[in-house]
Amino acid sequence: MLRGHITYECDTATHCNALQHTAMRVLDQVGVSDMLRRHITYECDTATHCNRLQRTATHCNALQHTATHCDALQRTATHCNTLQRTATRCNTLQRTATHCNTLQHTATHCNTLQRTATHCNALQHTATHCNTLQHTATHCNILQHTATHCNTLQSEDECQTCGGSMSHVYIDAACV
Repeated sequence: MLRGHITYECDTATHCNALQHTAMRVLDQVGVSDMLRRHITYECDTATHCNRLQRTATHCNALQHTATHCDALQRTATHCNTLQRTATRCNTLQRTATHCNTLQHTATHCNTLQRTATHCNALQHTATHCNTLQHTATHCNILQHTATHCNTLQSEDECQTCGGSMSHVYIDAACV
């Protein structure tokens, strides 16, 4: 309601200024009494007051616009703060996910190494068993060679020179 009154007064002041200007010009040309000039001057004071009201209303409108703009900026800042907190939380989650992926990769690598170690242990056990078998086969070959040699000599006297303990020993060729 005050805004409507101020707008009316300001429109009146603008109109008053125009009339005052025209009236003073006409009065100067025609030559008017001092009383009429005082009345016009009073009206001019009213116009000055109206101009002040108009400037105040304009200033008030500017302040209202600034306040509206400030409210919008405050809402934007609040929204921005919310987005910043969300972004910080997202970055934390992303670092956690990256760390988790690294741990998962390490666990997978560890599992592979563990399977490799188990396989290596099995191979080592097999190699040990193979070495035992090879040693046994070598020993068996020596015994077979000795027996063959002893059988070739065909005499007890000659076998006794080999130690006498293998005089009639025949070792099967399939000694494993």
